[in-house]
Amino acid sequence: MTEKSLDQFLEELSSAAPVPGGGGASAAAGAMAAALGSMVGNLTSGKKKYAEYQEEIEEIIAKAAALRDDFKALVKKDAECFEPLAKAYSIPKDEPGREEKLEACLKTAASAPYEMICKAEETSGILTRLAVIGSRLAISDVGVGAALCTAAAEGAAMNVYINTKLMKDRAYADDLNDKTLKAVARVKDSCCAAYETVRQDLMV
Repeated sequence: MTEKSLDQFLEELSSAAPVPGGGGASAAAGAMAAALGSMVGNLTSGKKKYAEYQEEIEEIIAKAAALRDDFKALVKKDAECFEPLAKAYSIPKDEPGREEKLEACLKTAASAPYEMICKAEETSGILTRLAVIGSRLAISDVGVGAALCTAAAEGAAMNVYINTKLMKDRAYADDLNDKTLKAVARVKDSCCAAYETVRQDLMV
């Protein structure tokens, strides 16, 4: 983000507008986590000390850049998925088909934050690896990325649960809740490992 776009995003985030909200903020955190992965990869690439990892580092740089763009797109997608739900709530309660429309919109609204969690899991793998093979001069940025990645996953999960809570299709809701819980746990385990590796490295 440029300084101007960041200011605009934060202004909109702090306003009374329904979007961007927690989902958009979670996606932004994920984008920053992936961007830090790219940064550390770029600072490691081409250095003689890490020559044995050069091919892997190049793959990490490309993957992290793609994930950053995916998260950026999810900021917009989250808002787009929420808009139909906001409209559905305004449908008169006695209007035929209201419940079916609302149910469909709840499922759509939950899809973007769940996708964020999946992207966070991919990002966590990159950061875990960079904690080991990344330049020691930028290792603290891996730790920051891990913290942001955890926040992205946990934040996105809140936006899954707020929608599944209202679903009438409890089998669908329970399945999505279960997948979300397990995915977030994997992200947290991976990011915690990366963060701890960095912490120990810095405090020696």
